[in-house]
Amino acid sequence: MRSEYASTGLDETESGSDPFGLFDRWLVDAVSAGLTEPNAMALATADGQGVPSVRTVLLKGLNKQGAVFFTNYESRKGRELTQNPRAAAVMLWHDLGRQVRFEGSVSRLPEAESDAYFLSRPEGSRVSAIASPQSVVVADRSELEHRWNDALPNAGSRPNYWGGFQITIDSWEFWQGRMDRLHDRIRFIRAEDSWQRERLAP
Repeated sequence: MRSEYASTGLDETESGSDPFGLFDRWLVDAVSAGLTEPNAMALATADGQGVPSVRTVLLKGLNKQGAVFFTNYESRKGRELTQNPRAAAVMLWHDLGRQVRFEGSVSRLPEAESDAYFLSRPEGSRVSAIASPQSVVVADRSELEHRWNDALPNAGSRPNYWGGFQITIDSWEFWQGRMDRLHDRIRFIRAEDSWQRERLAP
């Protein structure tokens, strides 16, 4: 099973000197192409012993420091980020022949920012965040539904075990598929207040 990629690629002129700007352009392209959940990213973490795990989460914000996502702090990823506060993520837009990787240190968002985002969510999503003991074994589906119904009156208040994380990005890699597997890979490494750009062999 092989797919051939586009003949157009990513050169140093197009990539520029600001990885955040390049990412914004690529995300706009993914949205414009009508891709399903173009903000989905595979998030990799590791526990205190270095045992890795990975899952898909949604990118919910990007500032000049890094990427923001939200989760249950007591979930497996939440616990691992407490033990080992670094993460890596990849966003694959296969229909465009593009992939973005980034990694860096992780910290919790200020509570006010988590509160604001929580209250912006649909009511059902807020109730589920309250009700679900994420990553914990439950007896069956009915247990979750009972917990959901019990949590319904509290939908207007963010629980203290749920909130945002920010990945302060210190490395980006932009991958553009090319013909004959001679792909383009442009990496940016944070160097104090600027970025060092380099090309990697595919």
